Amino acid sequence: MKVSVKQIGRGQEEQAIILCYEVNENVKNIVSYIKAAGDTLAGYVDERVSQISLQDIFYVEAVDDRVFAYTAKKVYELKCKLYEFITLFENRRFFRCSKSFVINLMKIDNVRPILNGRFLATLFSGEEIIISRQYVPELKKRLLGENI
Repeated sequence: MKVSVKQIGRGQEEQAIILCYEVNENVKNIVSYIKAAGDTLAGYVDERVSQISLQDIFYVEAVDDRVFAYTAKKVYELKCKLYEFITLFENRRFFRCSKSFVINLMKIDNVRPILNGRFLATLFSGEEIIISRQYVPELKKRLLGENI
């Protein structure tokens, strides 16, 4: 695949143009990633609200009826339920990997099998997240494009 980048002036609108023979899963994934690049979400630290770039989130966790987003430097509380987050952002490279975790597929360094059909995802931050066995087939499909 050929990739080219053209620098434009500040007054012009940025755009990405994809020329392809067919719109397959790879193309859809590229489009999803590009669209997510500018998306933000409100996160709270000590009752102060901040805008978090979706690209900066490594994973989201539900703990005691509260939801937290983890970035490289901070942990933010989100004012939504985990199922609401995944409903909004699943097509933006987020993947529900267990009852209480959603991971950013773009932040996974490697994945390996562990006991009882579960997988262990190591993120670029060094943190390790267990993928429940019921979510493993979908993870393989999303990461590898496998038809299981």
